Amino acid sequence: MEYAKMRAIAEELDAWSERLEGSWSVEIGPSGPLLAMRWPSLRRHGLLRRIRDQLDQQVRATHPGCVCVNGPAIEYPAMGRMRRPDAIVMPEALLDEQGFAVDAAQVLAVVEVLPPNPHPGFAEKLDDYPAMGIAHYMIVDPRTGTVEVHSDPVKGRYAYTGPYIFGDSVPFGPWMVKTSGFRRYGRRD
Repeated sequence: MEYAKMRAIAEELDAWSERLEGSWSVEIGPSGPLLAMRWPSLRRHGLLRRIRDQLDQQVRATHPGCVCVNGPAIEYPAMGRMRRPDAIVMPEALLDEQGFAVDAAQVLAVVEVLPPNPHPGFAEKLDDYPAMGIAHYMIVDPRTGTVEVHSDPVKGRYAYTGPYIFGDSVPFGPWMVKTSGFRRYGRRD
């Protein structure tokens, strides 16, 4: 199916999901449009806030005009993909534009905090983000208390992967994320 048709379906799904209970996200993966429920864990939201706040402060110093935000989708029509990471480092001016998604070429980095039961699309993102040319990708896993940092996309794969554990200071591109305040999921998350 061509990307324009998949994008139209994704927009319809997104509008439809607003009437559903809970929090939903729409993406376009290798199999086409995907509607997935976002996990509402307080601990997950806390981790995202800590990461976003740390990165946002540093990004403003290293890349004036850029911010770390939650929210917009990233699209790469040539590959037929649209992904919605938990946090994105991108130019702040993009937030004033109309639309549903930002161009992957504008994105400096993405962050994902895995939910207690990740859907299959999370594994696909490790292939999609380097193919989109996104330089830095951080995966935080509160189930295991680990962090993976991926960087240097070459031929659709990340050339560097660094494993860390909660408590480490994690280098992420030109930034540093302190994970000493990160907590693993409990039995009720």
